Amino acid sequence: MAWRLTLFVLLGLVAAVGGARAKSDMLNVCMDAKHHKPKPSPEDKLHDQCSPWRKNSCCSVNTSLEAHKDISYLYRFNWDHCGKMEPACKRHFIQDTCLYECSPNLGPWIQEVNQKWRRERILNVPLCKEDCQIWWEDCRTSYTCKSNWHKGWNWTSGEGLGGSWVEAGCGWNRWRRGAVGAGGTREGSGSRGQKPCILPTGYNQCPVSAACHRFDFYFPTPAALCNEIWSHSFEVSSYSRGSGRCIQMWFDPAQGNPNEAVARYYAENGDAGAVAQGIGPLLTNLTEMVKHWVTG
Repeated sequence: MAWRLTLFVLLGLVAAVGGARAKSDMLNVCMDAKHHKPKPSPEDKLHDQCSPWRKNSCCSVNTSLEAHKDISYLYRFNWDHCGKMEPACKRHFIQDTCLYECSPNLGPWIQEVNQKWRRERILNVPLCKEDCQIWWEDCRTSYTCKSNWHKGWNWTSGEGLGGSWVEAGCGWNRWRRGAVGAGGTREGSGSRGQKPCILPTGYNQCPVSAACHRFDFYFPTPAALCNEIWSHSFEVSSYSRGSGRCIQMWFDPAQGNPNEAVARYYAENGDAGAVAQGIGPLLTNLTEMVKHWVTG
């Protein structure tokens, strides 16, 4: 009986120590992804919408500059895949990119993934409801052809940055402003006489079977946009800005970074699966061993 009691005590100690370590590992960390720095550090020249993270950032200055380009080497993603995206809408996607690339406060929602271009991702980050609402309102009259932007695109051939380049019609070059069909679909092709722009090959285009509609066709509600566009990287929260319970996509750095307290709250009070993500497999194995010894 003594050895069994000892095993239970050891199991409890491992759980306690492992859980505490997992909590600390969730704070002030960077994802293991394509462009993230290994550890957060000051970057006093971060560009424009990425500037709130200057004091402590997971992104480099160059990454912050590329985040503001329509098609950059970061992901070769073309925001204007269904005609010119409205500037107010694009601003939210730039802020979204800055949050993803620069924030050291997403640790409680980092999950391991088996992907060629990254080893970790974020999942179900509780985005403040106002941020989601305004994002949707500013984008509802822009156009897209898909509700999930993580996958399913038609990627043109080529090597992207450092490889071959191609002349391509951009924005309204690919769509006639007046040719709008029922339901808001843009039909046909054509040019308004603008000069073609030069893009790195390998950028995303709509699948052949996908029609361009307004955002509010593919995303009928703010929740649909925020939850679905990046495969549930975000989950719209019922909490508001300033509550300490939701992540703000952007903030005034003069007032401090509110997301630090939010990350701390969820690291300390999150569900058991999140808190123990680092120690979980070990605890499972130990539990099975104890069961075997006790019943055997």
